[in-house]
Amino acid sequence: MVGRRSNGPLNHHENFVASYIDPLIAFVAAHAWLAYLTLFLAALLEAVPVVGSVIPGSTIILALSALVPGGELTLQWVLLAAIVGALIGDGSAFLLGYRSQHEILSTWPLSRYPAVIAQSEAFFRRWGTWAVFFARFVPPIRAFVPVTAGALGMAPMQFFATNIPAVLLWAPAHVLPGVVAISALHRYGGIPHHVSLKHYWILAVILGATIVALVTWVVRRRQNGGGEPIAQRVRGQS
Repeated sequence: MVGRRSNGPLNHHENFVASYIDPLIAFVAAHAWLAYLTLFLAALLEAVPVVGSVIPGSTIILALSALVPGGELTLQWVLLAAIVGALIGDGSAFLLGYRSQHEILSTWPLSRYPAVIAQSEAFFRRWGTWAVFFARFVPPIRAFVPVTAGALGMAPMQFFATNIPAVLLWAPAHVLPGVVAISALHRYGGIPHHVSLKHYWILAVILGATIVALVTWVVRRRQNGGGEPIAQRVRGQS
């Protein structure tokens, strides 16, 4: 009775978290191919201009990586899905900009984000080839730098020679933390396997991403003064 009473709050909390996450895990376990497709699309869409600034691709990849230690997903397929999706997304955005040249940056829907486009151009002009590498790790610029690099005339061979190594580092950097953390806590942290840490990892990643998104949104609104300075700059240019 004493042992059951002392473990009661922990078990209750774990069951509460599991009640929300378990259906997702069960679905993924039964439809692993759909999880790999989701990872692929998350990485691909995150590189699409404008769309990539609202698609939480990195959050999805980080969260689903927690399902590797339990066997619901396989590490090599998770990495492959993320890598291929990111390469296709970045490459398509670059080629779109390369074929359309600078005029694409002033057409819809990119014309609705003059501040981000200006930031991407400044980032690219400052860092050159390295901008393509660094941008892969910096949202939301990640969704704009490839098309900007193409629009500003970066050579395709130069772009892909930089982008491919960046993606090959970016994918493990988003997948391995969840895999290593959960495996290490079970093996070396003394946490028994019946305590499903993947529930807490997924929940922590989602909450963390939400907080970061809210803070980023507040900071940008303050910097832009609620959007008025941007509108004034656009009217001034016209």
